[in-house]
Amino acid sequence: MPIAENINRFNKTLSLTNTKLIAVSKTKPVEDLLQAYEAGQRHFGENKVQELTSKFETLPKDIEWHMIGHLQRNKVKYIAPFIHLIHAVDSPRLLTEINKQALKHDRVINCLLQIHIAQEETKFGFDEKEVMEFLNSEDLTKLEHIKIVGLMGMATNTDNEQQVEGEFKGLKSLADKIKKDVSLPNVAIEELSTGMTNDFEIACKTGSTMVRIGSAIFGSRNYQ
Repeated sequence: MPIAENINRFNKTLSLTNTKLIAVSKTKPVEDLLQAYEAGQRHFGENKVQELTSKFETLPKDIEWHMIGHLQRNKVKYIAPFIHLIHAVDSPRLLTEINKQALKHDRVINCLLQIHIAQEETKFGFDEKEVMEFLNSEDLTKLEHIKIVGLMGMATNTDNEQQVEGEFKGLKSLADKIKKDVSLPNVAIEELSTGMTNDFEIACKTGSTMVRIGSAIFGSRNYQ
């Protein structure tokens, strides 16, 4: 698998957009990540805390690590010292724990709120009503060690491109609404994390600022 070629191909495609590449390296060995790194890739996404911390300890320190998977509150402490961006914050309780752990390290941790946009019950996230209530609550103003920098969403797993496009457009509209209606020091909606290998082109067309690409760079995953 020509990892460097794949990195270069995606970055060339994305250079025509406002979207950056998050190389999703879960289950992949350090050697594969180094090939991507040597090709210039600096943003890597992992979905398991143990694997993420192990790779952070081993790999160059100018890598910006993205936690893209469902994050349990009791695992936040392990990534709080170094994580660049947490993509899938799906509850106020998780955000409160991130703030608590960030305070211990005198950091402000950037977060994306995960919004449930898919017509599937298996995916996590706030709905629009919940997120607007939360963003207008006094509780959020007390969380001085987090910054909500955008939204993240996963489209329905379907071949219906119109449905996927509609879901991504809905998320972009919500982001625009928050920009207009919410004025808090720790909320600055700049990022939209949508799109993976199968739908990244639709994501780019509908306002995504970062796409999460794994198998199209590193090959199929090894879950052994």
